[in-house]
Amino acid sequence: MKAAYWALIAAAAMPTIASAHQAGDFIFRAGTATVRPTGGSDNVLGMGSFNIDNNTELGLTFGYMVTDNIGVELLGASPFKHNVGLNPTGNIASVKQLPPSLMAQYYFGDRQDKLRPYLGLGVNYTMFFDEKFNQTGRDAGLTDLSVKNSWGVATQAGLDYNLDDNWLINMSVWWMDIDTKVKFKAAGEQQSIDTRIDPFVFMFAVGYRF
Repeated sequence: MKAAYWALIAAAAMPTIASAHQAGDFIFRAGTATVRPTGGSDNVLGMGSFNIDNNTELGLTFGYMVTDNIGVELLGASPFKHNVGLNPTGNIASVKQLPPSLMAQYYFGDRQDKLRPYLGLGVNYTMFFDEKFNQTGRDAGLTDLSVKNSWGVATQAGLDYNLDDNWLINMSVWWMDIDTKVKFKAAGEQQSIDTRIDPFVFMFAVGYRF
């Protein structure tokens, strides 16, 4: 009897999650999002492919649980800024972008589980703005830079660790199909370069469920 009594006391003292990730829940996550481009471009003026560097900014997601296992989520962020260069010249330009993505998700496990891994598939729309050549690019006779906005497929894999009924820790990775055209003038002659950015996005976040 004593053993059963103390077992009940210990069980009562342990934190439990009554209903995590259930139908009707809204989930807000905020943290760091790092964009790591993996693609390249067609040959640029005989100097090879564009190099595009990584950038880390504030990442935000807002999700809704349609059922205990199916959710939808929108990804947002503060603007990412990338330096663009060529191997012979180094950085020649910079560009900012926002990649909002709408995802359908499947969450594995049951609603009371502390760990909820999930997979997502959806669509990405990337908006480019504030494109400009730096002094190195201008000295090379490059002007009138523009980057075309892009539609593409997005995929994700993530994991939520539920701390209690409301708070959670999240990590996720996204892959986005971002194909665009980079246009500029070189010594007054118009150039159009097909460019594949295709980044991985790594996010580490804290979430609140309500």
